[in-house]
This record gives sequence, C-alpha cells and structure tokens, in this order.
Amino acid sequence: MNTTMAIRMHERGGPDVLRWEEIDLSDPGPGEVLVRHEAIGLNYADTYHRSGLYPLPSLPAVPLPAIVGVEAAGVVEAVGPGTARDAKPDCTAAFQPGDRVAYGDVRGAYCVRRVVPANRLVRLPDGVDFEHAAAAMLKGMTSWYLCRRTHRIRAGETVLVHAAGGAVGTILSQWCKVLDATVIATVGSAEKGRMAREHGCDHVVFYEEEDFVERVHEITGGKGVPVVFDGVGAATFEGSLKCLSRFGMMIAYGNASGVVPPLDILRLTAKCLTVARPSVMAHVESRADLEEAAGELFGHIEARRIQVTIGQRFPLAQAAEAHRALESRQTRGCTVLLP
Repeated sequence: MNTTMAIRMHERGGPDVLRWEEIDLSDPGPGEVLVRHEAIGLNYADTYHRSGLYPLPSLPAVPLPAIVGVEAAGVVEAVGPGTARDAKPDCTAAFQPGDRVAYGDVRGAYCVRRVVPANRLVRLPDGVDFEHAAAAMLKGMTSWYLCRRTHRIRAGETVLVHAAGGAVGTILSQWCKVLDATVIATVGSAEKGRMAREHGCDHVVFYEEEDFVERVHEITGGKGVPVVFDGVGAATFEGSLKCLSRFGMMIAYGNASGVVPPLDILRLTAKCLTVARPSVMAHVESRADLEEAAGELFGHIEARRIQVTIGQRFPLAQAAEAHRALESRQTRGCTVLLP
C-alpha cells in the first residue's frame, strides 16, 4: 500500500487539532480515480467540520481521525475498473491518467493524493488553471444554486449580498451582475469594499459603520429587496429580514458569525416572507446537476465574466494557519492550500 501526506484531526476543536501526517493510500476501486492534488480550496465549511458544527457524514459511525476539505483540483494518476475512456458508453464518468480534474463536494480534500469517486469529478477546460478551479468549485457552485435555482434572479432586480468581499461573495456578486441585477453589497473593511466595487457591485455598505437596513431602504426608495443572500448568519439575520420587500426571500446559506437562533415562523406572515436554508450538496447530487453547475461556472470564468480572486495562498502543511486567518476575518477573496 502506498502513502501520502495529509492534514488530519484526531479530535474536534480549534485549528490546533489539524495535524500534518503520513497516511495510507489505497488503489482506486471500481468507479474510483486516484488524483494528485495541485491545489485545494479553503472554505468556512472546513472550519465547521473541524469544530463539529457540521458533523462529518462518516461520524460517529467511523471514528476519528478524519480529513476535512471538500474542493480541490489536480491530475488523474490512476483509474479503477469502470472509469477508463474505453468503458461502456453508459459509464457516467470516463477518465484516464493525465486528465486535469476538479471536484467540489467530496470531503477529505486536505491531502496530497487521494481516491475520489469518478462520478463526482469534472474535467477542467483549458482556460481554467488548477488554483482557480480549486478556489472556485464549491464557492462557484454555491453561487450558481443561490442565484440560478434558490432564487432565479430576473433582470433589473436589486439584491443584497452580505460579505461581498469574501470568497463566495465575490463570485456571487459577479454572477448576479451577469444576470443583470443591481447589487447592494455589505463589507467589513475598506479593502473589501474596494474588492466589491471591482467585482461590479453597484452599492457598497460598511455594516460595521453604517446601519445596512437603513441604507438598503434608502437605496431602494423604501421598497426593500426581493432577496437577501446571507452567509454571515447570526450577526446579520435580523437585519436581513427587515431589508426584504413583500414576498421577499431570505436565503441563509452560512454561519460565519455564528448560528442563527430558532425563528418564530409567525414573524414572516406580515410581509409573506420566505426563509430558505439550502446546501450545495443537495443541488449537485445528480451527475447532470453537477455538470450543469460546473459547466456554467467554467464558462463564465473562461469568458472572463466572473473573475476568481485568490487573495492568499498557504502551504497545505500550514492549514491551521489558514483556518486562523479565515476565522479572524483576515482573508479576502478566495484562499487556496498548495500541497
């Protein structure tokens, strides 16, 4: 059996539980592919899996240690039975050594090499490099389902995007602009405000210095917005509800500032509001949906309609430092870990 290096946790907790270790590496089985990572994406979800806020699906049935991380890009090194390009025509994924690939919803990405289910991989087009693919897969597919499925943006709508200078926010804001929306962005610093404007946001609100509810109503002439995309969580949830127009939708897709407390559903009645708590895993569960999401994302990147901004790079062995930077809000745009 071969070995590889990985970041593993032997207990749940803070960044210090992440350890750089050698682990065993099995050969790919039927329907599996061995991938050598060139870049790995960092996400808030990684910190939730580390802390235990989002339990890993293998726990507690399979004990720790466990490897976090859900998105990466790299090169196919070997394929198991049923995944070669000469496989039967109805094979859902056909790969061969040397193929450039990426994935965005398979936990266990913090490693140099790993075995991945072939049907969760997508091929990288020539115009998308490893780092930008790793940075964009989960965050880009999240942006896709937010503005293309959970709330299908209509041309001319005004939308509110929280944390628009962050990893998802920078991609989501641009996707909203591709769909001809007016974007109100909230940010936490002047630098992130600059980034939001560079990514096309029409209005930038500094939520630590301004009342974003008042600013949204000022910008919209008191009407409010039909949708709020909120990955911040506890700190912005109440204000987000107040920003909505009649029949508006509050989409709570993250918990960067903490988990939202239980909600009295009767509070939604007056303006007939909808609250959604979607997940990318559900939206790309089928192979067809995965290919649709990745195809749209890569198409926008290649056409330069969406720019994936990598604000920082860390060696994979320093994943704990990357987690500290993310949780202390010291990052901007996307972050990649390099094996």
